Amino acid sequence: MNNDLSVTPGLPTDVELDVAFELNGQPVQLRCPPDTRLLTLLRERWHLTGAKRGCEVGRCGACMVWLNGEPANACLLMAWQLHGQRVRTIESVAAASESAPVREALARCGGVQCGYCTAGMVMNMTWLHQLHPPPSADEAIEMMSGNLCRCTGYAGIQRAVRALFPADGEKSLEPNSVNPVP
Repeated sequence: MNNDLSVTPGLPTDVELDVAFELNGQPVQLRCPPDTRLLTLLRERWHLTGAKRGCEVGRCGACMVWLNGEPANACLLMAWQLHGQRVRTIESVAAASESAPVREALARCGGVQCGYCTAGMVMNMTWLHQLHPPPSADEAIEMMSGNLCRCTGYAGIQRAVRALFPADGEKSLEPNSVNPVP
């Protein structure tokens, strides 16, 4: 019995597919079983370990990436779905400083403890922060419901969201303007 969680049980693993897509702004090509998970490719082929293995069923958000600019769980994306698509990981988003206001808000508001869920939280919050018009704080908190944290109890994360998305829907654009909510 094959215990490899990177492929779908019951499908033949000797079938391979040529896949070409964009990863963090760079074209990539590979040959792999069509049901190889993006999470496995990121971590094992390209050593991009920001996306974490959590639930592997799309419920925790620890493996969040952007697929064509939208949040997606890498544990649910199979190689055959990637052909011709654009994928960005936390490594790319953090390097481009898009996530600086979000990372600062999480740090200032006590929204980080062990760090396991942080990359997924940052990916989702950064995407929300770039929406036009921006969501309200309550809407943003609701839209973060696919990101689970087992350490913080969510109070610090919610303070960070409220710092980024004030009640009137106007977002804070300056990284140094993020203040913790008492």
